[in-house]
Amino acid sequence: MSKKANLERNPAADTITVIILAILVVIVAFPIAWGLSTSLKPTGEINRFPPTLVPSALDLSSYYKVLFQSNFATYFLNSIFITGLCIVIATVIAAHAAYAIAKFNIRYKNQIMFIILMTSMIPTVALLIPTYMMSVKLNLYNTRFLLALIYTAWRAPVLTWILRGFFEKIPKEIEEASIIDGCSKPRAFYELVIPISKPGIVSAALLSAVYVWNDFLVSFTFTTKEELRMISIGLYNYISQYGIQWGELMAAVMISITPIIILFICLQSQFVEGLAAGAVKG
Repeated sequence: MSKKANLERNPAADTITVIILAILVVIVAFPIAWGLSTSLKPTGEINRFPPTLVPSALDLSSYYKVLFQSNFATYFLNSIFITGLCIVIATVIAAHAAYAIAKFNIRYKNQIMFIILMTSMIPTVALLIPTYMMSVKLNLYNTRFLLALIYTAWRAPVLTWILRGFFEKIPKEIEEASIIDGCSKPRAFYELVIPISKPGIVSAALLSAVYVWNDFLVSFTFTTKEELRMISIGLYNYISQYGIQWGELMAAVMISITPIIILFICLQSQFVEGLAAGAVKG
């Protein structure tokens, strides 16, 4: 009876949980709602005191200026291209490396993983000067290829560590059964292991995509041409010594967060499943 009683739902506890979650949602969503409201206000209303949360009239001029009277659309497309290319390449490299370390009898693999972890712990600032000098000597400075290369090298070690845990959790018997049925090891990896590990791969890739999308330091250091810069640099164009263009800045922010929100909405089930699997393993 006591076990049964423990399994019964407690209405009071459920109510408190809902209230706490609602409060957290309001706290997280309020800055986004305020930014959206500011981006839709006429210029005169933005600086009004006391401020208003709901615009008196919808004004899309800030979005028009951002998209058609500035280079922000170029920054946006650069971010999509570089982030997508980086995450695809880094995930492919990390998946193969993580599977090999998780499933093959490799000498000193723990030491190898420790070295990989050490490389990911080096501060980016410490690598800027030598990387800058190498990029200039190799004539790669001010190229999209260089940004993609740096971000791939930056995220691949972290992805390898994350994916190793998901691959280790896959029972060896499943792979052995597929090999007995006639599958080669590479075919078993691509047709069996990858689909099973898809939630973990999606979760790791999505987290890395957010990291690259939001990065400022690398993009600012290795590009000087306007047509090559990423969205994080574009946001700072609306902050100058003469003041902050709040309407355009908030419109640019709303545009910049839209792809990440769409990704999370489309991949939320796999993202949650991947995080849950990682938590269970831990």
